[in-house]
Amino acid sequence: MHRTSGILLHPTSLPGPFGIGDLGPAAYQFVDFLAAAGQGLWQMLPLGPTGYQDSPYQCTSAFAGNPLLISPDLLLEAGWIQSSDLRPPEFSLDSVDFGAVGVWKRELLVRAKHGFEVSATLADRRDYARFCEGHQGWLRDYALYHALKVHHELRPWTDWSPEFALRDPGALARWSQVHADELELQRFIQYVFFRQWTRLRVYAGSRGVRLIGDMPIFVAHDSSEVWTHRGWFELDDLGHPTVIAGVPPDYFSSTGQRWGNPLYRWSALAADGYGFWVERLRRVLELVDLVRIDHFRGFAAYWEIPAGEKTAVKGRWVPGPGMDLFRALRAALGEDLPLIAEDLGVITEDVEALRDALELPGMAILQFGFEDLDDGFGGSYFLPHRHRERLAVYTGTHDNQPLLGWWVDRDPALQRQVCLYLGGDGGEVHWDCIRAALSSVAALALFPMQDVLGLGAEACMNRPGRAEDNWTWRYREEMLGPDMAARLHQLSRLYGRLPYPVD
Repeated sequence: MHRTSGILLHPTSLPGPFGIGDLGPAAYQFVDFLAAAGQGLWQMLPLGPTGYQDSPYQCTSAFAGNPLLISPDLLLEAGWIQSSDLRPPEFSLDSVDFGAVGVWKRELLVRAKHGFEVSATLADRRDYARFCEGHQGWLRDYALYHALKVHHELRPWTDWSPEFALRDPGALARWSQVHADELELQRFIQYVFFRQWTRLRVYAGSRGVRLIGDMPIFVAHDSSEVWTHRGWFELDDLGHPTVIAGVPPDYFSSTGQRWGNPLYRWSALAADGYGFWVERLRRVLELVDLVRIDHFRGFAAYWEIPAGEKTAVKGRWVPGPGMDLFRALRAALGEDLPLIAEDLGVITEDVEALRDALELPGMAILQFGFEDLDDGFGGSYFLPHRHRERLAVYTGTHDNQPLLGWWVDRDPALQRQVCLYLGGDGGEVHWDCIRAALSSVAALALFPMQDVLGLGAEACMNRPGRAEDNWTWRYREEMLGPDMAARLHQLSRLYGRLPYPVD
């Protein structure tokens, strides 16, 4: 694994006039910034269509791309919309209003589909046909699921008419015939997403930037996969979960986290050689170069919560599939799986043994290393003096406060100890932490964009345990500049983290 570093930034946080970051010009400008800053990695959150509370960790498909990330500028460049179509409402430049953006962008994509039908080149039509053929399995299921979701005013599938919720074949066939245009729209939207994404990935590679994706271990209950394959999950006869996923109380929440995802019926998935997981990882690796697997510890054992519980306190640990799953993944996709194991939380010896047997890098979060003064930080595996080479060190993640927000809330005694450890005076604690991460022996060093920009609590991406007002943060174009890129480049060069030169 090449020693390098990079920035954690979800594409929704990119700047631009259309209410949400997308795969257009600002994404290319960010790649250029990374290259100028000597950064070889761009890490992002899951890229699927968001559902419950707009969380990228509650996607309505494990395979589809998020339509909100589609670039209007690139639709115009393709000739499928007119410049007069690019007149959005006055969206905020600092945060995302997912509901308003979703309404506007759907109308735009309907016009783009019409423009494609009228003016697409023969090469584009062939490309579209190849896409539909190559992705027909998940695409057929997702197009029907999402079209029905639109028909039912975006309600969860368990609230649909029973013949649709429980997938009566005759009812689905009749409905599909009547609503063929909506099904075609959903296929077209996915084609546009993957077309734009592939172009961006190629460009990133040409600038020496590798992409890190993020794959949640669990899938959302209101998703195409759960609706289509109820037998894979612990559900009752009407499709409601009997037990759900989460984590017990920890440093994020005193009552734990009740995620609500249905738990897998692992015996059913194992029966066909974990085909769902093989195909899922295969498709993610078509989008990115490395994959961070969220909640890796759930493969060793996961926290099972009765669905009727209001918090995650009353649960139990249940053994996961362990190495059996990864043997299937290795057999299908190769021995060296390009994964990062998110091994945070309650980590036991069996989790570490699974991670190490697979020779996967785990994660260390600098913020967590500074939370315990009892031994003067000496015993913390999160801090650089205890790091190992097979590791990804982060100043923080999307679940942490930005460093400056965290810093102002610390006790003065803790602040003094942090300054002593970092060798700074606290005036630029975010840069002190970035330097510490870069100087680590860990192969990978990553920092949220908020830490690079020196932002505070107002720029939180997610606040675990709080349901509202998450995932909305965006930065403005003028926040980036050559001085910031030069400073990062200098530090990355100093600590031997510059990317390989591109031929």
